[in-house]
Amino acid sequence: MRLQRRLAASVLKCSPKRIIFDEAKLTEIKEAITKFDIRRLINSKVITRIPARGISQFRTRAGRAQKRKSRRVGHGSRKGSANARADDKMQWMRTVRTQRDLLKRLRDNEHITHDTFKMAYAKAKGGFFRSTRHIKLFLQEQDLFLKK
Repeated sequence: MRLQRRLAASVLKCSPKRIIFDEAKLTEIKEAITKFDIRRLINSKVITRIPARGISQFRTRAGRAQKRKSRRVGHGSRKGSANARADDKMQWMRTVRTQRDLLKRLRDNEHITHDTFKMAYAKAKGGFFRSTRHIKLFLQEQDLFLKK
């Protein structure tokens, strides 16, 4: 039976451990001594193979679901520098672009003057403002919004 198992494994391209013989047809299997005989038995489902076991994705999916809820992301779980996780340049570009967009909208809608725009634009470039909300607070405190 070792020969039949080995031949079946080579035909099915798997390990001999994964080959299953039909217990009712063992005499028929013992008579099969060529690959042709083995193929015939495989086609008639007398010889089959156990499906390959993969690596379970259960734990991976569960972890990913937790990370979507912002869990498992503390200092102990981090690898790489802060810059590797969120590039400093990209963060800067994101904040400055939103600030500049806000300033342009305020100028185009005539909420601020051209001179105020130039001053605030330069401050945004210099990193003075933390956020767009900070820009609005600054303009209100300095009383630079135009009254309509």
